[in-house]
Amino acid sequence: MKPALKVLLVDDNLADVDLVRSLLAEGPHGVVVSATKDGEEAMAFLQRSGRFSGATLPDLIVLDLNMPRKDGRAVLAEVRANADLRRLPIVVFSTSQSEQDILCSYELGANCYVSKPGSLKDFAAAVNSIAQFWFGSARLPH
Repeated sequence: MKPALKVLLVDDNLADVDLVRSLLAEGPHGVVVSATKDGEEAMAFLQRSGRFSGATLPDLIVLDLNMPRKDGRAVLAEVRANADLRRLPIVVFSTSQSEQDILCSYELGANCYVSKPGSLKDFAAAVNSIAQFWFGSARLPH
């Protein structure tokens, strides 16, 4: 049996977390979502420290930009600077449509940038398209 695909979702909006988790779990790719509410928790998860000591590295990180404590830009920079983590694909999934945020995300090493749509239907379509590309078309490192 093929192992479940794993996503680390880093987002401080609990409604978005619940919706993404539900959409990915119900989708055709058998995705298991772990979630952290900010960049501090995300880095602890990725470094398997503290309460995340038993965590396994995800196949994909879905990262919000604007969060308390440590934002998505800082997480991108830290992950790309860490030899053990830098191969992990990162999708920035943010409400920001700022060209500066998009450019900064790519400069810091994001693999793609997807703006969160405002409507539920479009939000679901965006999440499903992320899953379809990363788990249906792209080849992920092991």
